[in-house]
Amino acid sequence: MSRRAIIAGAGVGGLSTALALSRTRFDVTIYEQAVALEEFGAGLQLTPNATRILARLGALEAVRESAMIPDAVYALRGSDDAVLMRLPLADAERRWGAPYLALHRADLQQALAQLAERDDRVELRLGSAVASVAPGEGRVHVELTQPLTTIEDAADLVIGADGLRSRVRRKFGAGPSDAPAFTGRVAFRATIPAHLVDSRWTEPQVILRLGPNAHLVHYPLRNGSIVNVVAVIEDTWRDGEPEHPWDGVADRPALERAFAGWSASTRRLLDAARSWRAWPLFGRPALGAFALAGRVALVGDAAHPMVPFLAQGAAQAIEDAGALGSALAGAATIPDALAAYSSARVARATRVQREALRQGRIYHLNGAMAAARDATMRLLGGRRLSARYDWLYGA
Repeated sequence: MSRRAIIAGAGVGGLSTALALSRTRFDVTIYEQAVALEEFGAGLQLTPNATRILARLGALEAVRESAMIPDAVYALRGSDDAVLMRLPLADAERRWGAPYLALHRADLQQALAQLAERDDRVELRLGSAVASVAPGEGRVHVELTQPLTTIEDAADLVIGADGLRSRVRRKFGAGPSDAPAFTGRVAFRATIPAHLVDSRWTEPQVILRLGPNAHLVHYPLRNGSIVNVVAVIEDTWRDGEPEHPWDGVADRPALERAFAGWSASTRRLLDAARSWRAWPLFGRPALGAFALAGRVALVGDAAHPMVPFLAQGAAQAIEDAGALGSALAGAATIPDALAAYSSARVARATRVQREALRQGRIYHLNGAMAAARDATMRLLGGRRLSARYDWLYGA
């Protein structure tokens, strides 16, 4: 007897989950509110804990085609470009069992979407948003809004992969105390044509620059044709919750003030960007369970939105997909599987949420505390730095 799942959202988490459920012989319908999977967002780093799952889902080679494989991550002092640390990545597959990749979010989403479209068990329906969820006897009923109508559907399982402001989570949430909250950080993102930047920044490396109350990350994408830049500052957000979280209006003067005392090479890099978009960073309280009402579960940002300072947003969504697929393959009933999934994922995802916030505080230190951080990073060396990430990348 076939089983059917509905997934709300066709982002990285939703598409990865669809591929995982297909492998457990679920028929899957993904409902996505966007009318087209258009390019948006910024570059991202896919760490070995995520690429290992993609390999298991048969998706890694498709993703590799548009990815850059960095040799190392460098941390520089923002004021003078002094090298504080080098985390080697050339041996990522030997050490952690899977590669470390960097690619544009849109390229990852497109690769996953193409795999889903070729999968006979997966159907993607655009222009349809899951508006409400109602568990019933052995089934879950959903109401969907479309541009000109409202329809209903039902399945054995519903997965909320609908992001930070998940409607599925809202249905089962804790009210106002569970609402998204601004973190006090705004990320500015831009992509710069490679010919406009110093040739050093088109090498296959991830560069992290640290300074007071701000940091900046940049690396090349799409065969070195562009450089992805994300600058994070401590700032207010005056426009409420943006309609599209990746695409707020950038306050360019605030960006320039935050990096005014940084190195000349940093300022040249920022000046090379023709336009910036703002991405206010929001969070939500940690959940005690990712399984809701027996046949409903959450993945990705719907379950555990996190600041990007450990490069784990997409990676943790992919981990969710892998864990959910394994649980459904191994349990006798769907409620049992979702309980196992939640048990496997909550503690780890919550730790990553917490460690990402801590990493952001470390990045933005000032004065004597910043000097102590810099000295510590220099003393650690590549081997001990790699060991510090074994818990995350090697899981």
